[in-house]
Amino acid sequence: MNIRFFIKASIIAGFLSLPLAVNATDLERRQSELKSIQAQINKQQSEVKNTNKQRERLVSLLKEDEKAIAQAATKVNRTKQDLSQTDKKITELESKQVQLNKLKSAQQKSLSSQLQSAYLSGNHDYSKMLLNQQSPASIERLLAYYQYLNNARIDSINQLQTTLTELDEIQIEQREQQSKLNKLVLEQQQQAKKLNQEQSQRQNTLTQLQRTLNSSGAMLEQLQIEEASLKQVIKQALAAAKNNPSFDGLSSRHKLKWPTKGRIKSAFGSKRSGQVKWKGVTISAAEGQNVNAIAGGKVIYADWLRGFGMVLVVDHGKGYMSLYGHAQALLKNAGDTVSKGESIALVGRSGGQTQPGLYFEVRHKGQAVDPARYCKR
Repeated sequence: MNIRFFIKASIIAGFLSLPLAVNATDLERRQSELKSIQAQINKQQSEVKNTNKQRERLVSLLKEDEKAIAQAATKVNRTKQDLSQTDKKITELESKQVQLNKLKSAQQKSLSSQLQSAYLSGNHDYSKMLLNQQSPASIERLLAYYQYLNNARIDSINQLQTTLTELDEIQIEQREQQSKLNKLVLEQQQQAKKLNQEQSQRQNTLTQLQRTLNSSGAMLEQLQIEEASLKQVIKQALAAAKNNPSFDGLSSRHKLKWPTKGRIKSAFGSKRSGQVKWKGVTISAAEGQNVNAIAGGKVIYADWLRGFGMVLVVDHGKGYMSLYGHAQALLKNAGDTVSKGESIALVGRSGGQTQPGLYFEVRHKGQAVDPARYCKR
């Protein structure tokens, strides 16, 4: 009896323990799967985190690359202006040299005529004239006449000498200007080479950066960060504008010229990505082309800005300001006063752009408005 009870109890216990063993094995399996999934999640989160860190490092490197390009482009532009001025100076010197050579020929001809006249009139000795028993009045007239001729010859000789001296000085200056021109040409070649190197480095950085923005979500996030950066700059610009002297502002009744020549690629208010819309216009234009201030004002920002590259903001007074982005180089600094139509920047591709162009905004009291209301085609 006791033996049969023990056997039954053992069988029942065996059946009861079987599901527990199975459940324990399944739990371990699920726990193992959970750990595996968590490991994958952690790995993905780490990769995202690393991608974000890499992106930030690349953005920082892009900033350095584009600032280096701006410095090189500024030097190239300055050298180009120096070359133009030197060419103009050489042309002026050549023109002046031609005029002086004509004057020299005329003076030589005049002096030659005077010397020939003096020779034909004979060699008069003052003492002989006094002993020739001529009247004092005649002698006085002759003396005055010859004195006049001598003075005229002396003046002609002095004028010729002055002309020859000026010609010598011009020739010396021409050689100096030509030497300066040759030096500037060499500098321009070196600066152009440096610019190409910086642009090549920037392209490598940009390629790596674009790889971290291969999803629409990452691109949208980037645009939102860029827009937030711009809002902060506008906020700072508005604060700085309060301390500026009053300018005339902008008026839609007086159509202004666009800051540079080109085709409008992105219109104001058009969709950019997701809910992000263009707050300004993008104008396709040749790289290095001049960007001009649409109206007089004061520069209140001139620096690199994430997503917009080299940016310049001008306060026009009465709450109006204009913004110029993606520049290759900025020709003005914060605090500079600019005139309507004055060159303030060069068209470029900064801010991670693949094609050259100008990003242009007009704002009133911090709010973006359509630039077409103020600028005419």
